[in-house]
Amino acid sequence: MGLFSKIRNPKEIRQKLGLNQDDFWQKIGVTQSGGSRYEAGRDMPKPVSELLRLVHVEGVDLSTVNKEDIEIIGFLRQQHPDLYARLRDSVAATAGSPPTA
Repeated sequence: MGLFSKIRNPKEIRQKLGLNQDDFWQKIGVTQSGGSRYEAGRDMPKPVSELLRLVHVEGVDLSTVNKEDIEIIGFLRQQHPDLYARLRDSVAATAGSPPTA
C-alpha cells in the first residue's frame, strides 16, 4: 500500500488485527464513533488514512517517532542511498523479512 493510498476497508484491517473499534481507532486519535462512520463508508481524510496505514498496516508506534528521526531518514535516503539500503536490509533481516529492492 503506497503513501496516501485510499484505505478501502478499515473494518477488514481492524478485524484482521483482532481489535475492537475503540482500541483500533484510539491508536490513531479517532473516537470510536468517528471510526464507526469510516467503517460504514464515510470518506476518511487523507491524514487519518495515512495514520491508519502507518500504525495498523506498517506497524509504526507513533509514540517512538520524532521530527529528528524523520529528518535523519530523509538525509540518509538523499545523501547516502547505499547506506540507507544496507541499513534497511539489515533491519528487514533482523525482523525476518525479505530485503526490498
